[in-house]
Amino acid sequence: MMTREAEGPPRLFKAAIDAFRIPDLRTRILFTLAMLVIFRLMAQVPIPGIDQGRLDSLFNSNQLLGFLDLFSGGALRNMSVAALGVFPYITSSIVIQFLTPVIPPLQRLSREGELGRQRINRIVHFMTVPIALAQGYGQLQLVQQAGVIDGVWSGPGSSGDPLTTVAMLASLVGGTMFLVWLGELITEKGIGNGISLIIFGGIVAGFPGLIQQFADQTNALGMLWLLVFGFAIIALIVVFTEGHRRIPVQYGRSIFRGGRMYRQSGATYLPIRVNSAGMIPLIFASSLVILPGTVANFVGVREDWLGSIADFFVGLFDPTNIVYWILFAGLTVAFAFFYTLIVFQQQNLAENLQRNGGFVPGIRPGQPTQDYLNRVILRITWGGAIFLGFIAFVPFLASLLTDIQALILPSISLLIVVGVGLDTLRQLEAQLLMRNYEGFLR
Repeated sequence: MMTREAEGPPRLFKAAIDAFRIPDLRTRILFTLAMLVIFRLMAQVPIPGIDQGRLDSLFNSNQLLGFLDLFSGGALRNMSVAALGVFPYITSSIVIQFLTPVIPPLQRLSREGELGRQRINRIVHFMTVPIALAQGYGQLQLVQQAGVIDGVWSGPGSSGDPLTTVAMLASLVGGTMFLVWLGELITEKGIGNGISLIIFGGIVAGFPGLIQQFADQTNALGMLWLLVFGFAIIALIVVFTEGHRRIPVQYGRSIFRGGRMYRQSGATYLPIRVNSAGMIPLIFASSLVILPGTVANFVGVREDWLGSIADFFVGLFDPTNIVYWILFAGLTVAFAFFYTLIVFQQQNLAENLQRNGGFVPGIRPGQPTQDYLNRVILRITWGGAIFLGFIAFVPFLASLLTDIQALILPSISLLIVVGVGLDTLRQLEAQLLMRNYEGFLR
């Protein structure tokens, strides 16, 4: 008798075939792919007046723009109408998350269920516009100083044209809001989280260029070690992304049957992920560690004492300096704790358990449960924070071990790609299991 694994094609291919056999699931998958194609087409439409040669040189010398290009999916490198990507929306979402415990109206909205979440999401959309305007104007000024574009207005007496500047900003902001709309359409009518999939699609679109850089290397032993290192990092990301601590929870309830009251209880568990913060700490730490060197690059053209200080910071925050990577890893660990504690504080786990009749065995409901959960969260967050700090330090470590300086292992990109891929697979798994099909995962 054949075993279940031996029957038919491998499990992964069988699940993929089953997914396309189901009409509504096939429609969702094709819709998601179509939206990603539209995004990639937008990323190829540049705003007028761009000198592509100078733009490429600017990106090779500016780490901050390279980081922002990660979230635009390569659109910023082309200075297209989608150059800002969804980064302003992500920034707005993070700011609202941080402000929710501090501002009472936001606290009340967060406790109003689905209606409150919709209103908070509307506030996030409104905040995205001014953030996109500020970021877009800063990028236009940056590329104009590098000689990539002309005509950006910078105030009275400027040679730039205000109408041209407004048109450029309108294109950039409109591109961002269009991408946010595409992402929400994917979330609603497709498979997976739309915003994450847009970032995912942009990173994957950059893989051919990365492969070309890899193929151009002449250090065969270094390339072999880089491949081994890359696969090891992917395995580590999967382990920490899927790792979680199960806290047992019991629910007590009363039911009426035959005119009498019976007490029933149900047991389940509360999963707390080791890496609850995801990639957010890496985003914060990257922004902070890149910013001083970027600002110093523009001040460093001066010949006075201020220029000397700027030159010092340019060298200190250079990606080839180990201080840069140590600071990056340290900030990542700190932000992992900061963000995780804020998120769990907003969830009010102990209060929600008590309201629904749930309790942790051996722990009294209310504040004792909250104290217990806080201790557990702090302990397991150490694992997630150290993991994220290691991911932040991986590019420098890989360049040391492989002796390949021209190709930096994109550990943040790997974290995003693996995380979004696993999340999308889980959603496909749920869709298949609802229809009594075997899923992708065991």
